[in-house]
Amino acid sequence: MKEISFEIPDRDERGVSPVIGVILMVAITVILAAVIASFVLGFGDSVSENVQAGADISQTNDGNASVTWISEGNAESLNVSVSDDSVTLDPSPGNLSNVGDSVRVQNATETGVTVTVTAIGSGGSRTVVAQEEVTVGTGS
Repeated sequence: MKEISFEIPDRDERGVSPVIGVILMVAITVILAAVIASFVLGFGDSVSENVQAGADISQTNDGNASVTWISEGNAESLNVSVSDDSVTLDPSPGNLSNVGDSVRVQNATETGVTVTVTAIGSGGSRTVVAQEEVTVGTGS
């Protein structure tokens, strides 16, 4: 009959291979080096951020339209533009610098126009935050 032994095996008889440990250490080193390199070289800085702001384009009772800056977000200013050169913006050229400011879109004759509101952020980045087709003019 074979004798059963409950002794702790020597280091040479254990099942964990030193090769597995070396492979794990190399893998951890490579991953750590990649993470550190991405921070040091600034790969995360190359992603641009959209400018965000809230603007309301609405018809007024006199047949014209009004654009109001309602939420600042991360925008420094808003620019209002129209698709028809005969339509006037008051105040001209249609730049809004503070939340609550408004631009009036008006025309002497009734016409359909596309009003576009562009938010301008730090560094000059631009994002269109509102665009709407409106009819402006007194209809006379």
